[in-house]
Amino acid sequence: MTHVVVPSDQIVGEGVLSQNEKPTFKERLKRFGKKYFLEGQKFTNEDARTPVIPPGASSLQRFALEHRKQLAFIIPPVFMWTWWWTYAIGNNIFHLYATRYSMPITMFFGAFIGGMTCEGGGAVAFPVMTLFLRINPTIARDFALMIQSCGMTAAAFTILYMGVALEWHSIIFCTFGATIGLIFGIEVVDPAMSKAQKKMFFVSIWSAFACALFLLNTQRKRKTYLNIQQFCWWKGVILVVTGFFGGILTSFAGTGVCICSFSVLTLVFSINEKIATQTSILLIAGNAVTGFFWRAKILHAIDELAWEYWKCTIPVVVIMGPLGAFVGSHVHRQTLAWAVYVLEIIALISGFLIVKPGLGLSLVCVGIIIGGFAFFFVMSRLGLYLLGTYPDANKPETTLPIENKNSRDIAET
Repeated sequence: MTHVVVPSDQIVGEGVLSQNEKPTFKERLKRFGKKYFLEGQKFTNEDARTPVIPPGASSLQRFALEHRKQLAFIIPPVFMWTWWWTYAIGNNIFHLYATRYSMPITMFFGAFIGGMTCEGGGAVAFPVMTLFLRINPTIARDFALMIQSCGMTAAAFTILYMGVALEWHSIIFCTFGATIGLIFGIEVVDPAMSKAQKKMFFVSIWSAFACALFLLNTQRKRKTYLNIQQFCWWKGVILVVTGFFGGILTSFAGTGVCICSFSVLTLVFSINEKIATQTSILLIAGNAVTGFFWRAKILHAIDELAWEYWKCTIPVVVIMGPLGAFVGSHVHRQTLAWAVYVLEIIALISGFLIVKPGLGLSLVCVGIIIGGFAFFFVMSRLGLYLLGTYPDANKPETTLPIENKNSRDIAET
């Protein structure tokens, strides 16, 4: 038998290009799609990625473990739809769709974006209701809390059931601060603000957050972590204060703790963006339930219009929220970032065109954006300083296990 030895540099594996061969447009498009839309999920450890079937497991246990991702998406809407259809048929609410169809259509996209990004569905509901539908900001805020108590909790269940990585320090400490901030904001801050201020402060603060995301994406090849390193009391205080201010934002806009948590986790504590996003979704879900309870059961102050929109929109968000969370756990961080950029640019331009704020309010809004950018820049510098204090600062980054094996060969930029 004759053996032919071929130099290793002349061997081209299947789907691998030689050094002198340029990729075709189709191949570049395929690689682009894999990188930005099929990156794969990040898990706490390898065991979470590959479920282990225990010996003697029943057929039901085996099915649940083998189809974890599918069940994570299916269970929330099945549960919520069962409850909603029972209520809808018993109370004959279908006639409301003749006049309240706008928000189900809006939240078809809003819940998906809320589940996919760190902004929450309220980031779409509030500006649409206040800027385009000319609805009172208080009603819009209440609706945002109400609908996120369904859509974001459904998305949170999907995240928890899939077993993807989360930052539990942030969930615990930010939730504590956010609860206090939300109640304080509803009782003190929100009544002191005018309608125009609520609308313009919302778009300005969210535009400042887009600046934070931009700063984050300028840090190429940065080292990221699964959880906060060397956690201590002062880092817990930072998270509580972050949650407090996030709760105040939620008190007049219906969402806010999510972007505060995301900014601090990524810029200061160098947490991976996907983990920060998934953590933020759990935070806004808890904050929304708290706000809904406070407005409905403690103050009994929710307007009938908000209730009607809520009843019509529930069956939409309980599907699109989990779907957004599922998709968001797979796509590249820059894909999520560009989705936020586009949303905030549209909201900012629409805010100035529709509200037409006076000179004083306009200057305040510009100041919020510039001041926010400066604040987030300082946060990013602090994060770089803390990064150098960690014991493994000079060690190569350990990549989290990911579900999509093809994405392991794709370098993050």
